[in-house]
Amino acid sequence: MTARPEPQPLLLRNGRLLDPVTGTYAEGDLLAVDGRIAETGPGVTAPAGAEVRDLRGGFVLPGLIDAHVHVTAITADLASLGTTSPFYIGAHAARIMGGMLDRGFTAVRDVAGADYGIAAAQADGAIRGPRVFFGGRALSQTGGHGDDRGPGADPLPAWSGSRIADGIEAVRAAARDELRKGSHHIKVMASGGVASPTDRIDSVQYSMDELRAVVDEAQAVNRYVCAHAYTARAVNRALEAGIRSIEHGNLIDASSVSLLVERDAFLVPTLVTYWALKKEGRQFGLPEGSWRKVDEVLDAGLSALDLAYRGGVRLAYGTDLLGGMHRHQSEEFRIRAQVQPPIDIVRAATCAAAELLRAEGQLGTLAAGAHADVIVLDGDPLQDIGLLADPAAHMPLVIQAGAVVRQR
Repeated sequence: MTARPEPQPLLLRNGRLLDPVTGTYAEGDLLAVDGRIAETGPGVTAPAGAEVRDLRGGFVLPGLIDAHVHVTAITADLASLGTTSPFYIGAHAARIMGGMLDRGFTAVRDVAGADYGIAAAQADGAIRGPRVFFGGRALSQTGGHGDDRGPGADPLPAWSGSRIADGIEAVRAAARDELRKGSHHIKVMASGGVASPTDRIDSVQYSMDELRAVVDEAQAVNRYVCAHAYTARAVNRALEAGIRSIEHGNLIDASSVSLLVERDAFLVPTLVTYWALKKEGRQFGLPEGSWRKVDEVLDAGLSALDLAYRGGVRLAYGTDLLGGMHRHQSEEFRIRAQVQPPIDIVRAATCAAAELLRAEGQLGTLAAGAHADVIVLDGDPLQDIGLLADPAAHMPLVIQAGAVVRQR
């Protein structure tokens, strides 16, 4: 394996640099050296050999972070992935990741499917795309959300985004195996879901002892657990077991909000995926039975986000898109704007997401020492969040590790 070569120094002049924590801009320059932000401020000196770009007042933000993706979900028919060549999946995953980077997402958290190989290929420069914080294969009970088999199917295929583990010792072994392979987190399926063929959305999955066993294994190696969960009952069980991040949460209630705040946990809503699944899911392979489940969570999602936001829950940006629907990744900004002010949506996709990834100070910030992952907009997203929802028109520059990776 070969390491990605370091780019030449890059100096961005005359930008308006956003601190997402304070929500304020500072006019000045940004210097990137060896893939890191070396200096910001007015009148920064360009080192020898530096590339210099005049932004002419452009708005500079940290690179965006999507905290809930599946880069190997090349179709909405997830069951078919088990019998699809991994080489074919990898080729299409590379295309999906390139699209994410073009939309300004310089880092993502993959919560079922991606593994150390995809992360290493991106880090080496073999794949053009965001940095990948992967969880390997999610843990599902038999008949749970990660069990893609229909009623008449036999063993789960080897190439799948999930693995079946039943019982305390089995979930311990499965978690240890995913952690052995370098996973940044472990995902468990704690409730039913839309894409799974044999469970109900309102079901709860895994016993409390099984959930606690997974949490114990992750915490033993300084990792954490995230949980797919929709209903208040499923969410609350996961939080009581020590799970740090709740994915989706469309059917939470006030008790869930209280627990999320009390446990200092994160909620990662993924509203755009339900909008896209309802509109295009069948076109991109979603089975009819799964498509009929979408309505159960579609309308409730925005109300849940509003409830969580008003209750002070820590929120991160996520999308959960599948197949050809990945192109709608930036639409989540517009959807959330129905209940959140722009600065808080930007925080969810920068500094808050970085904290969830345990990469604060490294990602989601323009502070010196951070990775030089930067986007430039031609307008102020704090005044019009729609600028981020339309990156092709309003994002002239994407920079990753101090190198220009897309320019208009």
